[in-house]
Amino acid sequence: MQWTRALGWLASLCLLSLALPAAAQPAGSPVANHGALSVKDGQIVDQHGEPFVMRGMSLFWSQWAPQYYTGETIDWLAKDWQVDVVRAAIAAEGNDGARQHFDREFDKASRVIDAAVANGLYVIVDWHAHHAFPDEAEKFLTAIARKYGHLPNLIYETWNEPLRDGVDWSRDVKPYHLQVIGAIRAIDPDNLVIAGSPSWSQDVDSAAADPLPFTNTAYTLHYYAGTHRQGLRDKADVALGKGLALLVTEFGTVDATGDGPLDYAESELWWDWAERNCVGWMAWSIGDRDESSASLKPGTPVAGWGESDLTDSGKLLRQKLRSAAERKAACHGPGASIR
Repeated sequence: MQWTRALGWLASLCLLSLALPAAAQPAGSPVANHGALSVKDGQIVDQHGEPFVMRGMSLFWSQWAPQYYTGETIDWLAKDWQVDVVRAAIAAEGNDGARQHFDREFDKASRVIDAAVANGLYVIVDWHAHHAFPDEAEKFLTAIARKYGHLPNLIYETWNEPLRDGVDWSRDVKPYHLQVIGAIRAIDPDNLVIAGSPSWSQDVDSAAADPLPFTNTAYTLHYYAGTHRQGLRDKADVALGKGLALLVTEFGTVDATGDGPLDYAESELWWDWAERNCVGWMAWSIGDRDESSASLKPGTPVAGWGESDLTDSGKLLRQKLRSAAERKAACHGPGASIR
């Protein structure tokens, strides 16, 4: 009889825990306001079914700028830069990343996710690779799914930038995504997944011709304003016209080397394109490498950045993010601008 009562109490406790929210989101935060994201009619939408345009920053490669994979950095981005989303670029290339140091890189991802949740931000866990490592990607991202898949904050990016030469969407990249996303979906059937395409995630038109079969899946588009111009926007328009949901999970205000002068004019054209098409974006990068795509000057601390700590790109990106937040910028459609 005592066992019966105990089992009944445990069952009630389990049911109660299932009824509780996954995590308390700070009032007024992006996730508190917009909740779980999904894909509907070729757009990323929020829990109310309204198009949701998220804007934020990508951290630099996790093995080369580990100091910014901290709660202090995410707190500062939330409060001062007023981001909706942060992207953890978990390194999978080379000999010092997640493939060799699983626990170390998993801990970095966890710190970023925990801090994002505490601030009510969305967080992209990006398998940051150019080459295919499907088994390792599956191992890492399913571990993330098991720990955090119940949270509406979480977004998966399964392959950052597949290469161009000798890489075909239907032959090489789609089968990779079928394996990795399929494994994620066995654990987390609902949270948003972002898929890369050949040519450093620019061949979104080829993905649109042979899309993935999963629900709540969007496709990343990467650009660097000093190199990629109207021709890439035309390719993206083809994908959008075929019903693909796009998200710019990485872009730069400079050229594709990550260096060179800022291209202000082309950056504005890209931002206007994103606004017209309700496409969110994350800028590269929160890092202090001595290159113009870095937002921070070398040696900048993990938080509390003043104007003198920011590069020209960092100043521009912070201004754009704060401007969008002040206007509560959503999806304004044709003719809109975020100047």
